[in-house]
Amino acid sequence: MAALWANGYRTATSQPGHHQTAIQALPKTVGLPIETMVLLDALRKQRNLSDYEGDAIAPGAVDECLKQAQALLVLVKAWMAEHRPDLG
Repeated sequence: MAALWANGYRTATSQPGHHQTAIQALPKTVGLPIETMVLLDALRKQRNLSDYEGDAIAPGAVDECLKQAQALLVLVKAWMAEHRPDLG
């Protein structure tokens, strides 16, 4: 969401799909590789299945999600420092 906001965009958080939109916009907003976006979106889908259908999430998927979240945080912070220091 921060990447979208820093680029002047907002998703309607009250509408379904805003997390999907935020993730799928990352290649355009902060230059995330498309392959990484696909992985993040797959992890988002697993989380949704768990939330809405009660499906268990494998420990390996949780570990991957944490790893990807940490890497995304580093990327977004670096992008913000370079492109939007006024927001820092």
